[in-house]
Amino acid sequence: TKMACCGNCFCCQCCCREGETRTPEELTILGEIRDEEDEILPRKDYESLDYDRCINEPYVEVLEGMDNRKAKKYEAVRWMMVFTIGVTVGLVGLFVDFFVRLFTKLKFTLVGDSVEKCSDKGCLPLSLLELLAFNMTFVFIASVLVLIEPVATGSGIPEIKSYLNGVKIPGIVRLRTFLCKAAGVLFSVAGGLFVGKEGPMIHSGAIVGAGLPQFQSITFKRIKFDFPYFRSDRDKRDFVSAGAAAGVAAAFGAPIGGTLFSLEEGSSFWNQALTWKVVYINVSQSMNPTDRGSPYPLFCSMSATFTLNFFRSGINFSKWGSFQLPGLLNFGEFKCPDGDKNCHLWTAVDLAFFVLMGVAGGLLGALFNCMNKCLAKYRIRHIHPKAKFIRVLESLLVTMVTTVVIFAASMLLGECRDLSSPTTHNTTLQIFEDINSTIRQFFCTNKTYNDMATLFFNPQEAAIHQLFHQDGTFSPVTLSVFFLLYFLLACWTYGVSVPSGLFVPSLLCGAAFGRLVANILRVKLGMDIYSGTFALIGAAAFLGGVVRMTISLTVILIESTNEITYGLPIMITLMVAKWTGDFFNKGIYDIHIQLRGVPLLEWETEVEMDKLTASDIMEPNLTYVYPHTRVQSLVSILRTTVYHAFPVVTENRQNERDFMKGNILVSNNIRFKKSSVVSRAGEQRRRCQSMKSYPSSELRNPAEEGEDLLQQMLERRHAPYPNLYPDQSPSEEWTMEERFRPLTFHGLILRSQLVNLLIRGVCYAENQSSATQPRLSYAEMTEDYPRYPDIHDLDLALLNPRMIVDVTPYMNPCPYTVSPNTRISQVFNLFRTMGLRHLPVVNAVGEIVGIITRHNLTHEFLVAKLRQHYITV
Repeated sequence: TKMACCGNCFCCQCCCREGETRTPEELTILGEIRDEEDEILPRKDYESLDYDRCINEPYVEVLEGMDNRKAKKYEAVRWMMVFTIGVTVGLVGLFVDFFVRLFTKLKFTLVGDSVEKCSDKGCLPLSLLELLAFNMTFVFIASVLVLIEPVATGSGIPEIKSYLNGVKIPGIVRLRTFLCKAAGVLFSVAGGLFVGKEGPMIHSGAIVGAGLPQFQSITFKRIKFDFPYFRSDRDKRDFVSAGAAAGVAAAFGAPIGGTLFSLEEGSSFWNQALTWKVVYINVSQSMNPTDRGSPYPLFCSMSATFTLNFFRSGINFSKWGSFQLPGLLNFGEFKCPDGDKNCHLWTAVDLAFFVLMGVAGGLLGALFNCMNKCLAKYRIRHIHPKAKFIRVLESLLVTMVTTVVIFAASMLLGECRDLSSPTTHNTTLQIFEDINSTIRQFFCTNKTYNDMATLFFNPQEAAIHQLFHQDGTFSPVTLSVFFLLYFLLACWTYGVSVPSGLFVPSLLCGAAFGRLVANILRVKLGMDIYSGTFALIGAAAFLGGVVRMTISLTVILIESTNEITYGLPIMITLMVAKWTGDFFNKGIYDIHIQLRGVPLLEWETEVEMDKLTASDIMEPNLTYVYPHTRVQSLVSILRTTVYHAFPVVTENRQNERDFMKGNILVSNNIRFKKSSVVSRAGEQRRRCQSMKSYPSSELRNPAEEGEDLLQQMLERRHAPYPNLYPDQSPSEEWTMEERFRPLTFHGLILRSQLVNLLIRGVCYAENQSSATQPRLSYAEMTEDYPRYPDIHDLDLALLNPRMIVDVTPYMNPCPYTVSPNTRISQVFNLFRTMGLRHLPVVNAVGEIVGIITRHNLTHEFLVAKLRQHYITV
């Protein structure tokens, strides 16, 4: 029986064409979502990236011409590109940091002087207006830049994580996105929003890694050089991974942490369970090339770190080559005062409190993510469908509320606290001087400081330094109010239409929480503890509860503190925070990926999914091409389908006769034939109608009729595709068995390859041999990468519809395939590990019975198929 399409159920939306007409966002806006679990389903319109190599004849020619000398030259060019990416990312970080510091210093200097003067004259509202003018102007510029390129909004980490997972998001690595991101983030940070520049730095680094080796730009079309290297998704992904790692390294001064970030968050080739076991034993083992790791991210991270360090140390301290400032965010050294033998950074007793703080951080992170998810849904329903300027107004509203809250809290809720002085010199004295330079004494005497104003009227990095290293105490009331306000405002801010990161706001919010715990234990309970350690652990707990990163975040925090003894408490805290938060919801980046309907593949499938096989999840309705196909047929297929790959098949007449006789030994999967007869018959009818009088199978080469039989056999050793000519085309009078042709699978060819062949006129006439067809080189096949022409750009007047295209030299004759009986865990691991885009399902006699794509392996799709399995069983 034929299943009717209801339009609402998940399975129908997966199988029926009507289910693809509306995106999940549109369904949400229209209120057609019933179940919370299925609120946002993975969208089919996201294109996958292809990390598998297409071993066709042009590529084989390149391999045949490759020798050791050329291979070494290729590798040398790759290393040079990786180094250039690292240096460029370091310079981008220097640019962003310089102007953020410049604008922030200008703003706080003028507003601070105004507050000091107006404290006596009673003109504080004028100071508030000055602060509002600065902040709203900066944020308005950032919002306008996002309107130019909407992909530049947010941190960019969800998008880069999706890209490294194998999903192509339009515009995510374009030059225009990079310009809007880098310029927009410095204005949004300088505008006083509770956002950070570290996330956008990771996105910017990934864009640099993607674009620099291409030597061309769609934004500036004149930027195009003849650079024949790295013209594939596989190579581009390596550079994107290296650029993202360099962005982390430049942001935190953590090259190893950046490398592990690219592995933990995006790598398809790394076993996360294995990483848990080995990363703390020997970091170098994680870079073992045999484990599919790559030295490029580490080298690129080092290049970015030392480039940024070199220039910042020279600009800020006039000590070129001293390397005193490793990253944009440096926590400073955690050291006890010299001579204080009773002081200790942490003890074994403190570990119990760290575990409790990890639990609290996981709970707070889960609450933060839940609230932000509700806000994101509200924006999808009520803000994004409206005019674009509404998004600018929302950003300005958030800025205005944030500014008023900062000003009012600093003026009304701050307390005057005593500032202690150090008893020694050297490093402690240097830290003390840095801390003293950022205190705010609004309404307080010279010997005291306003603790609330010190936290709010400073850059976020300076506030973190205050919480980590300030010997003077912050009032518990101040810390509680600061934490609550920062928590709510940071949650509201993440998601507005400005470039915004989440690392620094989470660290600052968590540091306030940790310092509050330290105050309670030290002042109220009289415990002898180091307050800076608890502030650091609180920052790690809250950040881990929000983003749910463990391995890379541990190394990043260790490298940022330059204190290896913090490794164990940070690791324990992050693990506990992740486990606690995962009990309630996902990490913030995974939530936003899910809200956008990105078909992200997890690390592995659930054990229960192995009840399914490849035949249960594959797409049986195939659109295929023959080794020799007419131009009109190819144009019709390309214009009437949206598929990105097509199986190349021939009709197996012998199997067809056996099938008609009911010989069950023809295939060990005879039931798949019976279930797909109707859909295959419809495909034949559609092809017959579109091609009119053209036959439905591959075309016979007339030049071969008079050739010697031995010569034909010799040629078929290199071209094993029989030229079978049917007696007649499909007709309405055919029986069901006659409509069904067993299809022998020979390879896959991509849509982009077919369009390229048509545009370049790769075809031959009916009265000629296929040997007369023009040959394309590998460079010609990849010349238009990554933006191949579309079939609708093709001028049909220049084509002869009766010409024939031989696709066999350009298809991939040896793609990865699976049997219909393969279990889901095996299918999933093969697909994800090898970075595939299409996975043909081929039975025991070489007949293709279906294709598996990324959408067929998403968690939601597998869950729906598992439900069907339980119903049928």
